[in-house]
Amino acid sequence: MTLSFKVSGRIARPVHEVFEAVVDPEQLSHFFTTNGATGRLVAGSTVMWDFADFPGAFPVHVTEVELDRRIVLRWQAAQPCDDAYQTTVTIEFEQLDDGRTLVTIAEEGWRDTEAGQRASYGNCEGWTGMLCAMKVWVEHGINLRAGFYA
Repeated sequence: MTLSFKVSGRIARPVHEVFEAVVDPEQLSHFFTTNGATGRLVAGSTVMWDFADFPGAFPVHVTEVELDRRIVLRWQAAQPCDDAYQTTVTIEFEQLDDGRTLVTIAEEGWRDTEAGQRASYGNCEGWTGMLCAMKVWVEHGINLRAGFYA
């Protein structure tokens, strides 16, 4: 069995504005990658994401970007093991009839081990926090992560 999860939330802004908050490194750094992101999310690129509250930059491989609809990323599974492997993150954006945007984030690919389960739970928590922080940033310009983890 492969471990996976899916989280979602609604943001009261048009889909393009919400999509740009994720692909634009300057915007992403205001609410998620609080120690910076090295580049725009473009298919075929590798960018570095750094979190002030979890020091150490992470390489993020961008495998697919569909404007205002979908982003697919691959990155290192966050678990200690002898043979490193990657998980796949899919972020989908859907414009709702009421003007809000539904953002759904799914991650899959951890090994069915105790360590894989712990890592998947941690990332589920992290992506849920990212959705909350993105909502507050995009709707109100507030950095929810500031001081949250440290």
